[in-house]
Amino acid sequence: MLTVQQLRTEYKENPLGLDTLHPRISWQLHSEERDVMQQAYEIQVSTEPGFGHLLWTSDKVDSDQSNHVELKELRVQSRQRYYVHVRVWDTQNRVSEWSDAAFWEMGLLEAQDWKAEWISAPLSKLDTEAEQGPLLRRSFKVARPLTRARIYATSLGLYELELNSSRVGDTYLTPGWTSYDHRLQVQTYDVKEMLAVGENAVGSWLGNGWFKGNLGWEQRKHIYGNRTALLLQLHLTYEDGEEELVVTDQHWKAAKGPILMSELYHGETYDARLELPGFSKAEYDDHTWVGAEIITHSKDILVAQENVPVRRIEEIKAQSLFTTPAGETVIDFGQNMVGWVRFGVEGEQGREVKLRHAEVLDAEGNFYTDNLRNAKQTVTYILKGGGRESFEPRFTFQGFRYVQLIGFTGNLSLEDFTGVVLHSDMEPTGSFTCSDPLINQLQHNILWGQKGNFVDVPTDCPQRDERLGWTGDAQMFIRTSAYLMNVAPFFTKWLKDLSADQLDHGGVPFVIPNVLGEDQHSSAAWGDAAVICPWVIYQCYGDTRILEQQYPSMQNWVEYVRKQGDNEWLWNTGFHFGDWLGLDSKPDSYVGATDRDLIATAFYAYSVMLLRKTAEVLGHTGDAAQYSELYGRIKGAFNEEFVTPSGRLSVPTQTACVLALMFELVEEPARTRTVAKLLELLEESKHHLTTGFVGTPYLNLLLSQAGHHDAAYKLLLQTDYPSWLYQVTKGATTIWEHWDGIKEDGSFWSKDMNSFNHYAYGAVGDWLYRYVAGIELDEAFPGYKKFRIEPHPGGGLTSARGELESRYGRIISEWKLNTGHMEWLVSIPPNSSATVCLPQAALTDVLESGLPLEQSVGVHFFEQLENAVRVELGSGEYVFRYSLIA
Repeated sequence: MLTVQQLRTEYKENPLGLDTLHPRISWQLHSEERDVMQQAYEIQVSTEPGFGHLLWTSDKVDSDQSNHVELKELRVQSRQRYYVHVRVWDTQNRVSEWSDAAFWEMGLLEAQDWKAEWISAPLSKLDTEAEQGPLLRRSFKVARPLTRARIYATSLGLYELELNSSRVGDTYLTPGWTSYDHRLQVQTYDVKEMLAVGENAVGSWLGNGWFKGNLGWEQRKHIYGNRTALLLQLHLTYEDGEEELVVTDQHWKAAKGPILMSELYHGETYDARLELPGFSKAEYDDHTWVGAEIITHSKDILVAQENVPVRRIEEIKAQSLFTTPAGETVIDFGQNMVGWVRFGVEGEQGREVKLRHAEVLDAEGNFYTDNLRNAKQTVTYILKGGGRESFEPRFTFQGFRYVQLIGFTGNLSLEDFTGVVLHSDMEPTGSFTCSDPLINQLQHNILWGQKGNFVDVPTDCPQRDERLGWTGDAQMFIRTSAYLMNVAPFFTKWLKDLSADQLDHGGVPFVIPNVLGEDQHSSAAWGDAAVICPWVIYQCYGDTRILEQQYPSMQNWVEYVRKQGDNEWLWNTGFHFGDWLGLDSKPDSYVGATDRDLIATAFYAYSVMLLRKTAEVLGHTGDAAQYSELYGRIKGAFNEEFVTPSGRLSVPTQTACVLALMFELVEEPARTRTVAKLLELLEESKHHLTTGFVGTPYLNLLLSQAGHHDAAYKLLLQTDYPSWLYQVTKGATTIWEHWDGIKEDGSFWSKDMNSFNHYAYGAVGDWLYRYVAGIELDEAFPGYKKFRIEPHPGGGLTSARGELESRYGRIISEWKLNTGHMEWLVSIPPNSSATVCLPQAALTDVLESGLPLEQSVGVHFFEQLENAVRVELGSGEYVFRYSLIA
């Protein structure tokens, strides 16, 4: 039976508050049969859930497209809800039933739709330097029964809403971090069930957040503004169709709240004695409160929530409680995590307790915070007394595994402390396991690095006084991240901020949103995120729109680079981070030995290559021809500058070899010599890497692309320094910033830059999924419409399993080696197909579900290759078994 499932609008399930004028619908097919392909579809849209009156219909469209079908002809209106359902025909002309109805709802589409005013606590109550957070409230009346109630809200700073003493929504750190001068996200809440006929009240907490709070290692504050403020509009729709508005205006009141200090880096100080219980109830007596002040701030910058919001994703139980040699009382949560601790405490009024957060213990087993630099990561709670109290922060987050308890007395129980994991609520999509427990722990560490650093923006680290959206780190890890989670909305939002903060001449700031200043921009491999990230999202999700939206930014970056120096085909000017933290660096240097001009020119070429491909996808044939020629010129200049006449690369480092090969900058005989040189360098290092941030993400990929899978496995499986598994053997539960963040003797690499949750080197996950599990994109069919599965067993592994929830459904590749035999489960979702390569297979020996290939349903083609069998498969689940040939 053919069914249509998983209807999504702009990647989301039944989203509220969209401002996309031409929404895109996606769906998945489900069938127990093999070789199922969609032949046609029909979409219907209505403002009624029963589709009694059709607003728009596609009629039957002959197409196999089920991903990002744009509703071009539909004209949407502010605040309107639209219901959609889909039916499809397969290639045997069988038609499905209509899918279950899904919906989306538009938000406020125009600035003039906003009747609310920005309001803030008056300066007489809380001046611009005050650390204490304000509360805002107002009462209002619901005259009669409602059919709908929506809140549209945003803030300068962070906000949290209450209605009738209940928290509104389940999102945190709203409205998120964007380029606040250009873009500010609005959240939409369905609050009908929270309201009652009669008197009601709405209240808000405000915090400094990224807008007003401390950002960066120079301890700058007020980067975007010096006052927190709220903008809120509540639309009440009565059963008789009449509407009423409750808006932020002069009728609101303000008071000082119990949050004495709240900073993203430093933590939160909360005085429970200052609580104002019930302040968001209608009957609350607010006669001591003062009138809120209306302030001037733009509404033209307002956009709907684009990425998935930050939520509490899971909870971690405290693992152990111990006393350090220095006498500190410490809890170990067993996992380097990001979020906060919810705790219970009992004591007399006015007693102060503190929680300090850290990632690691030092060599003696004492609590270690030097690597936090200026970040305090401290939560302080002042008891109100009178019984058991519970607390967790609102407007901060910490990166930690260990928590030091200060001021707690009596018998402490682990049950009183719970770790709350906080990150952007991205849908998990991929997993990987194998027969080696150390590699499985590495995969765990990669995943938790993503969890901890995808908190509304892709941060470099979640613990010290930084936590910034470094562009280089993001582009290095994006392909890996797109396997583990659906990161398309996350990066769509971040890339729009990149465009907003991109400088007039096309340069790209080191961090997005940019808080470092206009002179901090445009390093090779960092600024190239402007081109690499949109291309990866397009490839992984079949999202052409992100290329359309980002194309001007991509072009501006390439043209900026083109104008540097006196040779438009080489990039040999300006500041570059180089192969950051490369192990072949000089003493007391963070920069690896690879020539920075080589790195810059290589990434220049790579961005031009991707821009040419983007132009082809978008139909910009003139641009495509221009950038094809430019790539050729750059490649020629690269060879003149960095390759000797005999074909030897003039920069003999692992990273130089990797970039020259990965970005296709050398042809034969230079290519063969460069591969040989890379293998020679690996031999010299006894199969250890010397690469930094630039070379490491591509190292194993390049080795496998060049056919040297054994060398890639040798690199992966090293357990001594420097290697991925060295960190695992030292107890890491996330990826480190430095290969030797903790040295063999337990000492630390440094105090200044030593994060133990820094995801960049986790990019090796990309190789695990694409080569060990073997799940690989086909560039010509983005979004896994058609893909390749070709595992490469090796390294002593006896099994591996990779899963990926693609836009079409779940892809599985699970292989097992057993006494010279290969057993391999492959699953291909409906409406997609795959080329499958069976390694070390002889065609005459291959069975699928016990049958020869010619008798197997869903097998379209097969052939013997030199040392493998290639099979073209339709959708379905297949089980291959054969004897391995040498």
